[in-house]
Amino acid sequence: MTFYVLTLFPEMIQGMAGYSILGRAVTHGHICVNAINIRDFAVNKYGQVDDAPYGGGAGMVMMAQPVYDAWAHTCETMGALPYSKKTRTIYLSPQGKPLTQAIAEELARERSLILLCGHYEGIDERVIEEIVTDEISIGDYILTGGEPAALVLMDAVSRLVPNVLNKEASHQDESFGVDLQGGLEYPHYTRPPIFRGREVPDILLSGHHGKIAEWRKIQSRQRTQQKRPDLLV
Repeated sequence: MTFYVLTLFPEMIQGMAGYSILGRAVTHGHICVNAINIRDFAVNKYGQVDDAPYGGGAGMVMMAQPVYDAWAHTCETMGALPYSKKTRTIYLSPQGKPLTQAIAEELARERSLILLCGHYEGIDERVIEEIVTDEISIGDYILTGGEPAALVLMDAVSRLVPNVLNKEASHQDESFGVDLQGGLEYPHYTRPPIFRGREVPDILLSGHHGKIAEWRKIQSRQRTQQKRPDLLV
């Protein structure tokens, strides 16, 4: 999996890509993260990538041409035709479809993704219409830029790429995973067996894997009912 992130702040993307599971996956070559600086494609020598909105209003709007040129350059780097809508290009936007585990799993089947990060009041609508195939939101709130949302999406998708996690089944029995049928994950415990008077459930110390598996399924259902009943069908 290769991510191409079109951004005004490539340092934010590159920094995150060097840590934890994501960083290890990059080091081992399971994923690749390329941050493309939109400012490198500015239309004038001052590096201007934004301008005042037509019709007035507060704030500035990212200009269409630098974004398009950065995207076209990325498509050429990928070996894709610049005008091809087959190039999966995701605009991180609060107006987009909410990111879910199902969407992450679908995106993880792609060989490469282009992620577009907006700033200021947004991006000229014409370039969005021209290049974007998907709009995705990570929640009903506003961020100062698309980079945090892009990092969330990359993290959610990367861990589903083969060999990124140490155990292939690690993501299947987590919240929203296949084994839990989209429900929430069961509680976890580790040493010591007693902490501030709270004991680890006896079943987890029994060594009986069948009973432990059944207990976890029950706990998963109960947690989903208590915390996210909307997930139950």
